[in-house]
Amino acid sequence: MPPVKTFPKAFGLIGTLFLTTSVAHAQTDGGRAARAALQRLGVPERQVSVSIQPSATARYRVRVDHDRLSVAASSPVAAVRGIAETLRSQGRLSVSWEGRRIGAMTGLTSGDSGWIASPFGFRAYLNTCTYGYTTPWWTWPRWEREIDDMAVRGVDMPLAMEGQDYVWRKLWREQGLSEAQLAQHFSGPAFLPWQRMGNIEGYRAPLPQGWIDKKHDLQKRILARMRDLGMTPILPAFAGYVPKAFAEAHPKARIYRMRSWEGFEGTYWLDPSDPLFAPLAKRFVELYAAEYGAGSYYLADAFNEMVPPIAEDGSDTAHASYGDATANTPALDAATKAAALPRDVRDARLAAYGQRLYASIAAAAPQATWVMQGWLFGADKKFWTPDAIAAFLRDVPDDRMLILDIGNDRYPGIWKTTKGFAGKNWIYGYVHNYGGSNPVYGAPDFYRRDVAALFTDPARGNVRGFGMFPEGLHSNSLVYDYAYDVAWPGGEMGLGPWLGRYTAARYGRSDPAMVAAWRDVIAGAYDVRYWTPRWWNERAGAYLFFKRPAADAPTYPAEPGDRAKLRAGIAAMLKLAPAYGASPLFRYDLVDLTRHAASLSLDDHVKAAVAAYQKGDVATGDRETARIRTLALAIDHLIGGQQESLASWIADARAYGDTPAEKIAYEQNAKAQVTIWGGRGHLGDYASKAWAGMYADYYLPRWTRYLAEARAAASGRRPVDDAGFTRGLLEWEKAWVADPRSHRASKPADPVAEARALMTETAR
Repeated sequence: MPPVKTFPKAFGLIGTLFLTTSVAHAQTDGGRAARAALQRLGVPERQVSVSIQPSATARYRVRVDHDRLSVAASSPVAAVRGIAETLRSQGRLSVSWEGRRIGAMTGLTSGDSGWIASPFGFRAYLNTCTYGYTTPWWTWPRWEREIDDMAVRGVDMPLAMEGQDYVWRKLWREQGLSEAQLAQHFSGPAFLPWQRMGNIEGYRAPLPQGWIDKKHDLQKRILARMRDLGMTPILPAFAGYVPKAFAEAHPKARIYRMRSWEGFEGTYWLDPSDPLFAPLAKRFVELYAAEYGAGSYYLADAFNEMVPPIAEDGSDTAHASYGDATANTPALDAATKAAALPRDVRDARLAAYGQRLYASIAAAAPQATWVMQGWLFGADKKFWTPDAIAAFLRDVPDDRMLILDIGNDRYPGIWKTTKGFAGKNWIYGYVHNYGGSNPVYGAPDFYRRDVAALFTDPARGNVRGFGMFPEGLHSNSLVYDYAYDVAWPGGEMGLGPWLGRYTAARYGRSDPAMVAAWRDVIAGAYDVRYWTPRWWNERAGAYLFFKRPAADAPTYPAEPGDRAKLRAGIAAMLKLAPAYGASPLFRYDLVDLTRHAASLSLDDHVKAAVAAYQKGDVATGDRETARIRTLALAIDHLIGGQQESLASWIADARAYGDTPAEKIAYEQNAKAQVTIWGGRGHLGDYASKAWAGMYADYYLPRWTRYLAEARAAASGRRPVDDAGFTRGLLEWEKAWVADPRSHRASKPADPVAEARALMTETAR
């Protein structure tokens, strides 16, 4: 028998710790579930045989003989991964958000893979925010496709956050809240993740009962399919946030009004030491299990971008009520107040929070593991020093906690400074995508080198898995394919050979010229760990063109990457178009890369136009303004056939409504999220999208208004009143969200020709 293929010995294999979970989720007929998934992917069921052999490690072995594929695997997920990887390596199968390609299932090369085992106990996926930025309007067919795609990548630990509002509604009804109070509590669909994490409450309310009930039915199907495939979903738990009406009804409870997050009204957090906490937390898990079945991993994020109110003495209820104790005051912020505490007092209170949060889950599910995202440790470094982190984790059993260390592409090394999270189990990974915003970036070779370095570092502690935790989906599939390949043997494969396999599977063929073109594209655009310009001068937006206009535009920094190499790669792909142009996925990639390159050029013209008007050079400003309009409209038309557009986002939202009023509310909810977001902070354009309709109908009108003002100011030899302009623009944006006019995206008749023309135009 061929040897088991694994990573180098230093990577180690996960022991029997996770064997119980693996066996518990193995279905009687896991082979049936795997075959069904493969059939949905386009692999004929008659050509596949599956044997499920539960194991302490995720592994598979595939044999190919006379066009028949036989797989033995530790779970249905591993079986799907094994077959899909075998077919991909032979150029027969490509699975991505942009589309699927299935080649001929004849003439397969015979062989035996030997046992291939992942060094990770789990391969995790998704982010709490994904359920706002991407999935609020998904129905079962879309979720079914995503779950199958997870299996192809070997994902077996997804965050499963749909349907929980049905349980929250039950819980708060039991606590005596009226329907009117609940209507004020739940935020709109695209903003529910931040409601659940305690950042906001009641934003764009009410949340219709029909939406809650639909998601309830949907979550049942999602969890049934995940479990059928042998996945271990992470389920929600109670982290302490309560409705304002509940806080008002319990004035003597230790309920803190938390700091205002991004200009929203403060929310309310029930101290775990309060007698109300444990029964509520237990009841939520009980109600959840009654609806959806018991889980073994529960997510409770108590302090997502919220500072723990440890400076308040919870022993004195008169000073700990929500009206008196605040986590943020104008005079003294929470981190400063906490720093003034004696360290032993601070640590004791943090440890009590951590221990009680865990205990509240264990009370309802004694064998369960508390899961938390580690994002807060990087995002709030001023508060979460290594010793503060250690105190918070100190009294939770090591084997009953799992930390999702999601931010290693933006806040790397938290695990090092905490010595592997002080002995807790944890999962290593990257966010990569923020807000569903979609510039082309993501550093494949960085992931490979970074994970290899992790497993040679003795300070890694109990790392139990790997994951990608994007806030939004539907962009840069290549990044996710490569990253999840890193979680399996073969992950040490160099980028060149990997690209050869990737393009052959994706386009149906490949050659050295195509690989060379993609290498230039990778070096020019993708080889960027974090897209730094998306947050600049306290304004969000993937490109300058996507940001609210202001006089500082000429100082906008150069984009990461190497634009010359990007353009060279696109030019090479255009030369290859006669041979590859029949491939829908080739055309998709060419359009997406051209859109990105053209958007960078569009930013150049925006900078030039504003600078010219500021200098009083009206003629140059006018020429640049004309170029901006031409380019923006050309990009908008070019991308009209891509998988998402402003029109499709709105259509999906409206389809979720059961009444005309609901359809209007959902449409406005969807439009608000990709534009103004909300609050009085800096969230506008955070979820900016390079979609057809957004360039022509939103970003271009904003800049047109500003450039007209800049031209008038130049003619009058005065500066633009930026503050006054912004006030007016905010009103325009609100009106745009409320405007019911329709938006359309038209597919280009010849995307290759339009891409070539746009690259020529931007070369001038």
